Amino acid sequence: MIDLAYRIHCLMVNRKYNEKDIFFLILILIQSSLLTAQDFGNDLMSLSQIQNDVRTKRISSSDVTYGNADCIGGIEEGDKVTLMDVKGAGIIQHIWITINPKPTVLSRNDLILRMYWDGNSYPSVEAPLGPFFGNGWSEYYPFYSLPLIVAPHSAYVCYFSMPFSQGARIEIENQAEQTLRSLYYYIDYIEMDNLPENSGRFHAWFNHEVTGRSVAQDENWKYGLPTGGGINKYGEGNYIFADIKGKGHLVGVNYYVNNPSPNWYGEGDDMIFIDGEKIPSLNGTGTEDYFNTSWSPKELFMLPYFGYARVNDDIGYIGRTHLYRFHITDPVYFSESCRYTIEHQDANMEIFDLASVAYWYQEKASKLPLAISKEDRKHKPLIHFKHILNWRGAWLKEMGGDPYLWGDERKER
Repeated sequence: MIDLAYRIHCLMVNRKYNEKDIFFLILILIQSSLLTAQDFGNDLMSLSQIQNDVRTKRISSSDVTYGNADCIGGIEEGDKVTLMDVKGAGIIQHIWITINPKPTVLSRNDLILRMYWDGNSYPSVEAPLGPFFGNGWSEYYPFYSLPLIVAPHSAYVCYFSMPFSQGARIEIENQAEQTLRSLYYYIDYIEMDNLPENSGRFHAWFNHEVTGRSVAQDENWKYGLPTGGGINKYGEGNYIFADIKGKGHLVGVNYYVNNPSPNWYGEGDDMIFIDGEKIPSLNGTGTEDYFNTSWSPKELFMLPYFGYARVNDDIGYIGRTHLYRFHITDPVYFSESCRYTIEHQDANMEIFDLASVAYWYQEKASKLPLAISKEDRKHKPLIHFKHILNWRGAWLKEMGGDPYLWGDERKER
């Protein structure tokens, strides 16, 4: 390719050419450039490429006696079990995990998954098992996306690539008040002498917060008036998906919303602050818009990059919704830092029980923000129809107790 470019240059300088010669030389140059620059790593073409000095390895819970006791059992509260501890360079390509007992007995929110890269004493991945793979609130429901899957009967699957140059260690800690009776797993990885250039380190972090609500919002609710119109230029009070220091790129989030009211939980804008900026250069138009939907959806659907894996099935928008968005073909790049946030309703005027796991790559394995404690991970209960009856009773009393009130009347302000 360099030789072709040089020949074109010489012909142009010496004027020893005709237009047809130059046209074909340039065409060959462009074709050669496209072939050498083609990235085969993102499609099925890559399966035909023969690799050098790469060996596939597996670590699993397989019975070392080659019997059928293929699990780790009897993991008590407070115990930590190491799933993987290898030295050298490689890339994790696939993780599969399943456990017993069921989520209704053993909370997946209290099984903590940690991953350590390159011999570091601190984890670069720390999140409860269920939320990491795509099941919130210690529930089970099918979840199908490109990088993460929860297959039938709580089989947790991950296809995120996880490079390491000086070793990798993965552990699970049981913080639940139950014995983890059996843990089955595969971790498939490739072993190599040297990682591909610019291989980042995979990171994931869990957050949880019960957000506040303004008094003004309560007054609007009371009279059935529309909400909104708040100003939030700098993202103050936003819910934080991740607050990252260093160079890298975001690749997505699982977002778990528990809404205590029938009011729509969306409208909160995604606001992503790159490299320390005060006003976000990535400023969205509403929660549903960031997750690639529109107009207050309440439909169950799952696509490779985005979807609603769980939707509330009660009155209005009361209850639990799981939204996800993966930036697979559109990573969010940053050089120094990234503050990945979203409003909780317009200008943060709503109370929600929010949880999330954000995923990203960094130039090197880095420390995470502080881990959320077991106490702070506790979710609020679902609002029950009895609570709605209590609300109605309070409203009837405020309206004067007329026995013929239907429920849609408004009190004069």
